[in-house]
Amino acid sequence: MKLSVIIVNYNVRYFLEQALLAVRKAAAGLEVEVWVVDNHSVDDSVKMVREKFPEVHLIANDTNPGFSIANNQAIVESTGEYVLLLNPDTVVEEDTFELCLQFMDEHPEAGGLGVRMIDGSGKFLPESKRGFPTPWVAFAKTFGFSNLFPKSKRFNHYHLGYLDEMEVHEIEVLAGAFLMLRRSVLDEIGLLDESFFMYGEDIDLSYRIIQAGYKNYYFPKTTIIHYKGESTKKGSLNYVLTFYQAMIIFARKHFKGEKAVLFVWMLKSAIYFRAFLTLCSNFFKKSFFPLLDAIVMYGGLIFAKHFWAVYHFHDPAYYDQSFIYFNAPLYVAIWLTAVYFSGGYDAHYHIRRLVRGLLAGSVLLAAVYGFLDMEYRTSRALVVLGAVWAIVSTVALRYLIHFIRYRNFSLESNRTKNLIIIGALEESERVQALLHKAQVRKNFIGVVAPWQNAEMDVYLSSLDRLDEVVHIYKVEEIIFCSRDVSAQDIMKWMSRLGPGIEYKIVPEESLSIIGSSSKNTAGELYTIDIQFRIVSPMNRRNKRLLDVLGSSLLLLTFPFHLLLQNMPLAFLGNCWQVLRGEKSWVGYAYSGNQAKTALPRIKPGVLSPVDALSVQALDEPTLQRLNFLYAKDYHVSQDLDIMLKAYRRLGGGLG
Repeated sequence: MKLSVIIVNYNVRYFLEQALLAVRKAAAGLEVEVWVVDNHSVDDSVKMVREKFPEVHLIANDTNPGFSIANNQAIVESTGEYVLLLNPDTVVEEDTFELCLQFMDEHPEAGGLGVRMIDGSGKFLPESKRGFPTPWVAFAKTFGFSNLFPKSKRFNHYHLGYLDEMEVHEIEVLAGAFLMLRRSVLDEIGLLDESFFMYGEDIDLSYRIIQAGYKNYYFPKTTIIHYKGESTKKGSLNYVLTFYQAMIIFARKHFKGEKAVLFVWMLKSAIYFRAFLTLCSNFFKKSFFPLLDAIVMYGGLIFAKHFWAVYHFHDPAYYDQSFIYFNAPLYVAIWLTAVYFSGGYDAHYHIRRLVRGLLAGSVLLAAVYGFLDMEYRTSRALVVLGAVWAIVSTVALRYLIHFIRYRNFSLESNRTKNLIIIGALEESERVQALLHKAQVRKNFIGVVAPWQNAEMDVYLSSLDRLDEVVHIYKVEEIIFCSRDVSAQDIMKWMSRLGPGIEYKIVPEESLSIIGSSSKNTAGELYTIDIQFRIVSPMNRRNKRLLDVLGSSLLLLTFPFHLLLQNMPLAFLGNCWQVLRGEKSWVGYAYSGNQAKTALPRIKPGVLSPVDALSVQALDEPTLQRLNFLYAKDYHVSQDLDIMLKAYRRLGGGLG
């Protein structure tokens, strides 16, 4: 066997399917065996591999032992002269394996090989070639000097920014997303170090290859797509901690004496520094719109106070100063809370959710106003003026921010993007059907033929004139049919058209359409798989709010329930467990095959959809169907309805 391709998978079924289809094409005519090691995925990855790729050797772990251990499992059983460690969120070109094997055969001094990688927007990924993380290199990267001076040999040795991305180079560190190894070298230096759970194992292996007297090469004569971010979100605190802890393991293993102490100290400092920056960045991203709204609302209320005092009462000092430090902050807090629970901050440019939240907040504010002490009932007119200002100002603010960022006033929630499909007519029609079933709204422009001399009454143009089509029709999204368009052509056009367009690929016979618009965001997909409303942030949040408010109200009125309804004492235990988040008032009905239904996980329920029905017993398929519909069409009003109808059962439970 010439080549053993090893892919470690964890819950990225759709990306794995696309990667395996690309591998199948690249392996045609070569002696290649493919191994997939699944680290206990719960998304039917194993089932998909068995059904669609019977030629693949599959190892299905019942736990997640980590990246290194999983790769070693397959390396030990594989037989190839060369071993390729490949990420599941990658797409290789049709001649990638052939070119890489040819290079390795011609360079017996090569222990490992990496290739040129681009992200889902067509941009070059600098981690395609890297240098060892010495203390200075780590310092320059951690504190941003590598970004300030990307072409500097001194400041950007980490990404070797001074080396031409289109030339073959001898490098120090190979990227784990595509890492081709000579088996004889692996036999000499050993397998992946299993003390690395995720990240760092590629640096450690690259270092040991060079220590053994071999060379690592960067080979840009072939390109792959690496979507990135599928197993760990790159902007998360967990990623920062995991990555730098891996660097500490590497430093302690390979550096001795003062150099090791200095390096470990710097890495620990970097952990705290980057963790602080990550927390600040995440906080700013989440709080930017609420803080901006709060400032605008508060400023408007202060202006309305002064305006109404002068215009209506002809007295600038008519209102007490308590309005500034009590009423105005209270009004703003109620409006912001209402917008939050209506989902207005989950989708920043979703005007309907924003206005819905502000209207609900205004109604709540009117109710709260009636309970305020007379001292703080300043004026109903200010409540009305404030509500009008809050709606007008926040909507205008979003249009302004959107225009500054995107140079148009078409908010993302209200517009459809111009889309073209590149492929044969038959396949393009299948893609359109997928988009329709997935309920994806696009302004479909037409189809571009993947060959020259296309029939102009059927196709927009041929592939060689794609740039003209994009310009004329202001195309914003392109879907490539991989059955009809080669990976080389896909990557060529992604690089040529640049990151201003969103690119997606539909694998042959697949029910998913995959892509990613940035190297810093996880890949995204359109799929006809059922979208469960119960997993949306807004619905999860509202479900939890109902649990907390419902439990609090039930506890406060417990004597009434005990005296008039003879409620059992278990009722108190349920209230306490729901308050603590151990249960929810409503969950799934118990089903013997619950694990096989692949429903989103939620807390066990005191009640279930069955409790709202006047039935004695239901068969297994009916129970599963009720659970399915509950998750698919969930709204918080369902829980409230079930609780009211099954009030006498609140002292029981499924949990």
